[in-house]
Amino acid sequence: MRGSNEARTSRARLLRRVDNEAEEKLWYELRGRRLNGYKFVRQLPIGPYFADFACREANLVVEVDGSQHAMSQTDRFRDETMNGNGWSVLRIWHADVLKDQRSVLNTILAALNGSLNQKMTSHEIKFLPASAGVENQA
Repeated sequence: MRGSNEARTSRARLLRRVDNEAEEKLWYELRGRRLNGYKFVRQLPIGPYFADFACREANLVVEVDGSQHAMSQTDRFRDETMNGNGWSVLRIWHADVLKDQRSVLNTILAALNGSLNQKMTSHEIKFLPASAGVENQA
């Protein structure tokens, strides 16, 4: 399956080159199985979208959002698509990655190990487990 769609592969590669500061700092902590042995990839195509970071073994997508994502309808459809494809989605703020990276990493670990397993939406974080997306589509 890898490399089967040249356009998507090229787009993912381009997106990997244009990380912002928060994504770059978070990637440093996630790459090479640095976070408790979990393997993450960047810019994974899921449906028509590209996940900022994804852990395939836990079916977890981590999206790093700037202020332009507040109340975004596009993000809602994106989340629903990813949930519908079996992925849980964790949205964290760009500013939180920069100012409190340890808390962000602990939140990601909670999602990975199942401690964070229920839908949660607040002004600080959004977590949509895959099962919530499937139930909402029924």
